[in-house]
Amino acid sequence: MAERVTFASSTGPRLAGIVDRPEGEVRGWGLFAHGFTLGKDSPAAARICKQLAAEGIGMLRFDNLGLGDSEGDWGDGSFTVKVADTVLAARFMAEHLTHGEPPALLVGHSWGGAAVIAAAQEAGARAVASVCAPFDPSHAEHQYDDLVDQVLAEGNAVWQVGGKRLNLKRGMVEDVRDADLDHRIADLGLPLLIMHSPTDRVVGIENASQIFAAARHPRSFVALEGSDHLLTAPGQAQRAARIVSAWADPYLGPR
Repeated sequence: MAERVTFASSTGPRLAGIVDRPEGEVRGWGLFAHGFTLGKDSPAAARICKQLAAEGIGMLRFDNLGLGDSEGDWGDGSFTVKVADTVLAARFMAEHLTHGEPPALLVGHSWGGAAVIAAAQEAGARAVASVCAPFDPSHAEHQYDDLVDQVLAEGNAVWQVGGKRLNLKRGMVEDVRDADLDHRIADLGLPLLIMHSPTDRVVGIENASQIFAAARHPRSFVALEGSDHLLTAPGQAQRAARIVSAWADPYLGPR
């Protein structure tokens, strides 16, 4: 059961989302944040959210600025914008889906994992789960490092990635470089589940170790053995979702 929704981003353009609703009893609600250039329909986002809905957890997944069905220019985004839009998505859920209560669970894949950690307190979440997330959001610069000098000198450059032509802008590059997740992890004050593949070749497993070391209890780590970074192989994303579902159970009920 999927429902299409839109809501205003922190910069103005409207963002497009999909609500995956449970068919039976609703155990709770959650919000999903996708990776750097991915989107709500990427395998990790769609499969995790659909599996969580099958487990009784309603989920909202949405396209960030300029991606998928959302309006705007991707280059006008940044880590700061992604965090702010995650908070706005949680507020949208509280107003339109969850009877005034913010979503109890935030789940993020890759760069989205860093974003949900940074957004969790302001979003009013009760628990956070990251999947293959970087410890330092500036890790994303490895993907476009050959364009950085041009962007800083000229203000922007066209970045071709994953079949997309994205406008990489100076403001985004500088914001990503300035992003600081370390203190946000330490000050999170919420249950944190860290999931990562030991064979992740995009964001290495050492990132999970750094997040775990910076976090305070209650914190948990689960190795996603055999998974790639994008969780594209059959069953990988669904397994991750089942782990999240079981772990999050104590935090989904009434406050």
